[in-house]
Amino acid sequence: MSKAKDNSVRIAVGKATIEGNLTLPQGAKGVVVFAHGSGSGRLSPRNQYVAKVFNKAGIATLLIDLLTKEEEEIDLITAQFRFDIDLLANRLTGATEWLKKNPTTRNLNLGYFGSSTGAAAALIAAAKQPQDIKAVVSRGGRPDLAINYIPRVKASTLFIVGGNDTVVIELNKKAMKNFPAENKLEIVPGATHLFEETGKLEEVAKLATNWFSKYLH
Repeated sequence: MSKAKDNSVRIAVGKATIEGNLTLPQGAKGVVVFAHGSGSGRLSPRNQYVAKVFNKAGIATLLIDLLTKEEEEIDLITAQFRFDIDLLANRLTGATEWLKKNPTTRNLNLGYFGSSTGAAAALIAAAKQPQDIKAVVSRGGRPDLAINYIPRVKASTLFIVGGNDTVVIELNKKAMKNFPAENKLEIVPGATHLFEETGKLEEVAKLATNWFSKYLH
């Protein structure tokens, strides 16, 4: 496959402008937007690693900072934005609208890769755009924070949780009971919440790549 094109982008969402990195492999059939929890963003080594795995599989990626620099600085002190799931979901929806209008991405199928509270934002955004979002992957996610929106999700959703992340496993299982769309739980043995153990993030990337390759074709 030819080298992917990398572009820095700025996306206006309401009164805020968020920054992102769009990578387009030649012949991409789908594009995945990354939604993360606080303290993580487009420059996160974990997100960048997973995005490169997607790119090698022919999946385009948009890594974005859901919070502005000012909001991130406030959040590090007060934690007031990281659990403002509606704000994160609105930013994600805005990025999705931008992709739908962008000439290079408007014909691509859309998916979300959400981590921690970002996974809840991804599910809310997917519920609000049922015709647009084809697939969601939640990594160590908090779907319980999107519980009121889950009955409206139509995107095929994969929940990936570390085997040692016992509280989050139970939160995912409870949320999945009301999930109307196709869904699956993958538990990665020996992994904790951030999948920092050797080889565990690679397992996440492989599972997610297979899911998106199936549903964003």
